[in-house]
Amino acid sequence: MRTVITGGAGFVGSHLCERFLAEGDEVVCVDNLLTGALRNIDHLNANPRFRFVEHNVSEPLEIDGEVDNILHFASPASPADYLAHPIPTLKVGALGTHNALGLAKAKDARFLLASTSEVYGDPDVHPQVEEYWGHVNPIGPRGCYDEAKRFAEAITMAYHRYHGVKTHIVRIFNTYGPRMRLNDGRVLPNFMKQALRGEPITLYGDGAQTRSFCFVTDLVDGIYRLLHSDYALPVNIGNPSEITVTQLAQEILALVEGTKSRIIYEDLPEDDPKRRRPDITKAQTILGWNPTVDRAEGLKTTLAYFRSVV
Repeated sequence: MRTVITGGAGFVGSHLCERFLAEGDEVVCVDNLLTGALRNIDHLNANPRFRFVEHNVSEPLEIDGEVDNILHFASPASPADYLAHPIPTLKVGALGTHNALGLAKAKDARFLLASTSEVYGDPDVHPQVEEYWGHVNPIGPRGCYDEAKRFAEAITMAYHRYHGVKTHIVRIFNTYGPRMRLNDGRVLPNFMKQALRGEPITLYGDGAQTRSFCFVTDLVDGIYRLLHSDYALPVNIGNPSEITVTQLAQEILALVEGTKSRIIYEDLPEDDPKRRRPDITKAQTILGWNPTVDRAEGLKTTLAYFRSVV
C-alpha cells in the first residue's frame, strides 16, 4: 500500500512513518518543517520505500500516482508552538485538512485525522467520552488549536457523509516518548529538561491538575488499528492511568539521580485543563486496543533519549 503522512517529520508523525514502513507500505512523508525536523526521519532515508516532500499542506497538495491511505498529522501541537504560530495552526486545521481530504477524495483513499483531547477543552465531564461536546473557550489563547481541531473534525465528517470518503478521527491524549523536542513546552519534556539541567521544576497552579500519559508506540498501534477499521466517528486513544502533575514531577525527580532540581509553583495559565483522562471503551471494544507500555518503563526510555540530546 502507499501511505501519505502529513506532519511526518514531527514527533508522532515520524513514528507513524516507521510503523507503516515496517508493515511494508511505501510512505510519502509531507512536512514544512515548522515544528518537525529532518533528524526525526534521517534514519528512514535509506529505505527505498520512503520519500520526503517538503511542503506546507495549507497550500494545495498533489501526489502523483495511487494513494491508499492519508494520515493528516500536520499541525503545531504543543502550547508553546501554537501560541507562537496561531494563524498557521488555524490554517493547517482548516485549509490543510480541506486539502488532505480533497486528495483522499481524488485518490479514493482512506483518511485519518489527528484530532486531540483538546477538543474537550477544560472538561466538566470526567473521564472524557467521545460523545462529550467539550468546554472550549473559542477566543482564549488556546482557542487557535482547540477550534482548529474541532473544525477539522467537522469537515472530516462532512466529507464522509457528503462525499463518501472513508474517514477516521483519532482524539489523541497526552503522548510521550523519543523524538519529542526537549523545549517544546509540554509538561513531561519540560520537567525532564529542568531535572537534567538541575533547574527548578516549574509546576503551574497547585500541581493537582491531572494528565494521562500514553507512550508513543502504544498510540501508533491504536492509530494503525483505527485506520484499518470501518469506524468513522471519533475514538479516544490514550492511557487512562491518571496522575497529578505533582506526581509526575516526583517520578521524574526520582529517575534523574543526583539532580539539584526542586519543585516551584507559578500561576496556572489561562484555560489550562484541570483534569484529563480518556474513556477508552470504544478503542477497547472496536479496535481491541489497550496501552501496554508501563509509565515507569516509558519514562526511562524517554529520559535516555533526552540524555542523548540535552
